[in-house]
Amino acid sequence: MESNSSAHGILLIALFLCFSQPQLSAQAEAAGTEAPPSENRSWAATTESRNLLDDSTPTKTRKTHTESNGRTLDRTVTEGVGSGGGYNPYLETERETVRVDSSTVRTVERVFGRDPNGGRALIRVTEEEKRNLPGGDTKILRTVSNSTVNGALQVVERDIQETRHTSPDVRQTTTTVLTPDVNGGFSPSMRRQEEEKRTSEHEVQFKRSTLLPDVNGDWQVNEVREGNIKQQDGQNDTKEENVLRRTADGNLSVVERTVTKQSESVPGERRKTVETYSKTVPGGFGDGGLILNQRVTTVQRLRSDGGTTTEQKLEQKNPGEPSGDMRLTQKTIDIVSAGTNGTSQGQQTIQSVDPNGALSTVWVDTRHKAGDSPIMVDTRKGNNSSPAQPSTGVPPKP
Repeated sequence: MESNSSAHGILLIALFLCFSQPQLSAQAEAAGTEAPPSENRSWAATTESRNLLDDSTPTKTRKTHTESNGRTLDRTVTEGVGSGGGYNPYLETERETVRVDSSTVRTVERVFGRDPNGGRALIRVTEEEKRNLPGGDTKILRTVSNSTVNGALQVVERDIQETRHTSPDVRQTTTTVLTPDVNGGFSPSMRRQEEEKRTSEHEVQFKRSTLLPDVNGDWQVNEVREGNIKQQDGQNDTKEENVLRRTADGNLSVVERTVTKQSESVPGERRKTVETYSKTVPGGFGDGGLILNQRVTTVQRLRSDGGTTTEQKLEQKNPGEPSGDMRLTQKTIDIVSAGTNGTSQGQQTIQSVDPNGALSTVWVDTRHKAGDSPIMVDTRKGNNSSPAQPSTGVPPKP
């Protein structure tokens, strides 16, 4: 890989990581319910993605997963096409989860980029230790370190997350984020407070607050997400969430509302609809009230071979006609066919609306997942002579 492109790539990766929050607790929780140590599992998958709008920049992602004797290792290598036409790695992630004892799980994630010479360069290390305490309480300690210009690691963030059950129906979680201060130590820079309360057999209320220190160093609520989750019969769920943010006058005001409905009206078919209401109107100014701006509908159906077919439709307001009805702007179809011995093959197709209002294919990729054998992946173009520019940004990578 060319040194200039490598340096540019590592800079972009570093900038991206600076604005991202580490999310290792989910992996740690998963490790708490992993298979017994005697059951060793592994798989490998390779995905080659090629945007139909730019055939010169395909990417390839290789993933491996191994489990053995209480140790889980996940490795992801992302490759891009270099100046010579071949694939060169530019981003690698290694996540290792180890069960230390019956109540402690330790997770270490390492992110590597490329140095100017094309060699692997460590960018970030996130270390997390989760302890299960009596009564179902937990405590998570997380440390994030970035690589300095001389190759050393420097701690840039420390998180302390404590979850406790104040009663059989109430669970509270407090996360304190500490960052470097002017005195060379660490001071709290953000706090997240969460509470979940079961009010009935089929309803849970939640409230998640983000607090920031004010000019006097006192905690001040900056954002609140609150709502409830209702479960009707185990197959139909509804979640309503209001987002409140602090306005210029210092008060908290509702700026967004999300309603999520999940149902299984037909055996083997799951439907999910997410409607987002906002005071922000694309292409214009609203009247200060909440207006339906976006609807995402996802339908997943089981296939006869054990795989799935998932279709997702994105509807949005037309910026040129903010007072008009919602219109379909993107559709994603993901087909996964199950094979034998844990193998599977999948294909994802993304269609986006063109200037004439018609849907055109803008993204197609295929993937193959296997347990032990080498993986070969082939990406083919869709039958589309005039691809359209997506109106909703860059299509998500698989």
